[in-house]
Amino acid sequence: MRQETIGNMEYETSLPLLVFPSLRNTGIVKHGFTTRLGGVSEGIYRSLNLSFTRGDREADVRENFRRVAEALDTEPDHFVFTDQTHTTNVRRVYEEDAGCGLTKERNFTDTDGLVTDVPGIMLSAFFADCVPLYFVDPVHKAIGLSHSGWRGTVGRMGKVTIEMMSREFGTDPADLICAVGPCICVNCYEISSDVASKFADEFRNHKDEIIRDDHNGKYHLDLNRTNEIILEEAGVLPENITLSGVCTCCNHDLLFSHRASGGKRGNLGAFMSLV
Repeated sequence: MRQETIGNMEYETSLPLLVFPSLRNTGIVKHGFTTRLGGVSEGIYRSLNLSFTRGDREADVRENFRRVAEALDTEPDHFVFTDQTHTTNVRRVYEEDAGCGLTKERNFTDTDGLVTDVPGIMLSAFFADCVPLYFVDPVHKAIGLSHSGWRGTVGRMGKVTIEMMSREFGTDPADLICAVGPCICVNCYEISSDVASKFADEFRNHKDEIIRDDHNGKYHLDLNRTNEIILEEAGVLPENITLSGVCTCCNHDLLFSHRASGGKRGNLGAFMSLV
């Protein structure tokens, strides 16, 4: 297997998976973030599309998941999918949830974050510009994986996930190793004035740091830095947070981007399990 780097992530080129050395070095997780390469889907979904709901052939998507499972050294019936509706709802996953979303029907809805302390359960969330958030508690051997678009970010999804891990597993935020996965960068992410106002209200002490005013009624938002602030204010040590340094929109030949494609695209996947 050949390794390259992109941003602050390593790029494993058998089935292209992006990984964070900081998470891998904990020694207790397997994880990865897919690219759009290495699958069998065609057309606008080419080639490793992981969405069953955007119009791709189901057989192709299932083959793509089989390849992801093989690359992560797991089985399809170990995956548990989010049900993303831009909430800040987080669910604890148990052994009996294994397979939900892929090999059996989900028994939950409206869930953008998952946490577990069960080894082998492959937490799974899906992206095409929104923010993947990874959480590893090496003390209590527990993990979390969350989807945070702008609605989740203004609702402080990172904090909500940490609070769930604290309640369920006794997690101390200062022990967490966290990562902010590939997402749209500030230069690519233009927002409207009403969205800018929501962030200015929620992050008053940081608004000049996260919002760029174009002085034409449009603004740009730094989702990476905003999520980093959320994690820091929730008690995660700055040195324990890694930003991917990878923009989905700038790298739309490698990664699916809703903004770059005008919505004609597949989905990327973020995955993590305890070993």
